[in-house]
Amino acid sequence: MEAMDLVISWGIRLVTAVLILVAGWMIGNWVSKWIKHFETLDTTLAGFLGGFAKYAVFAVAIVTVLAQFGVQTASLIAVLGAAGLAIGLALQGTLSNVAAGMMLLVLRPFNVGDFISFGGTSGTVKALGLFGTELATTDNIYIFAPNSQIWGSDIQNFSRNGERRQDIVVGISYDDDINKAIKVIQKVLDKDSRLLSGEGQDPQIMVTNMGDFAIDLTVRFWTRREDFWTTQIEMKKALKEAMDKGGITIPFPTRTVKVEGGDAATAAKAVA
Repeated sequence: MEAMDLVISWGIRLVTAVLILVAGWMIGNWVSKWIKHFETLDTTLAGFLGGFAKYAVFAVAIVTVLAQFGVQTASLIAVLGAAGLAIGLALQGTLSNVAAGMMLLVLRPFNVGDFISFGGTSGTVKALGLFGTELATTDNIYIFAPNSQIWGSDIQNFSRNGERRQDIVVGISYDDDINKAIKVIQKVLDKDSRLLSGEGQDPQIMVTNMGDFAIDLTVRFWTRREDFWTTQIEMKKALKEAMDKGGITIPFPTRTVKVEGGDAATAAKAVA
């Protein structure tokens, strides 16, 4: 009779254990799919969290099954915790990249396709993962940057805003007429349809500096993000051509040497 009771008892425990494992696996899969269906989560982050939740639920099920068979789960959990701590200390660099990757995926300071700059590195984002970010420089050099390196730096995203401002400094000679130079520059600005206007975006021409050999005029204007580089390159060329045509001098650094005493030959040697 006692043998029969023992068989029945272990049979019930075995069936219960199987049911717990099946339930844990099913619940884990359901939780994983539920997390992955969040539209606000990045697909990479959702996959990581979904997989983590799935196996966490299954681990709880295994611990529960072991308790059914009289295993001291408290000691087992303590051992697993100590092992996890040791592994965490050994992989702290890798885990910091994962933590930084999760923050980048949640907060999204940049997306794939954005041109960013951080810690002296610049490039177009090609892929964003949990451990690192892949970029390509303007001359198509591949860069793999650990996420902790990006997260620990100031991130500049040149693609986030739809409109951007830029300044081009044009130096004119002290002998030139400032008002004439401004009119020449204004004609160039009026011809470019890519320049934006309104709400503080009207093009401006300002005298910003009186240097040693030139008066600096700052040409400020706004363009759409996609027109930024082409407008800058073509605008510089157009300004130079217009200044030449209008007879405005773009000076270069000069130096005046005054020699007291001596003859002309000595002065020429001093200048040379």
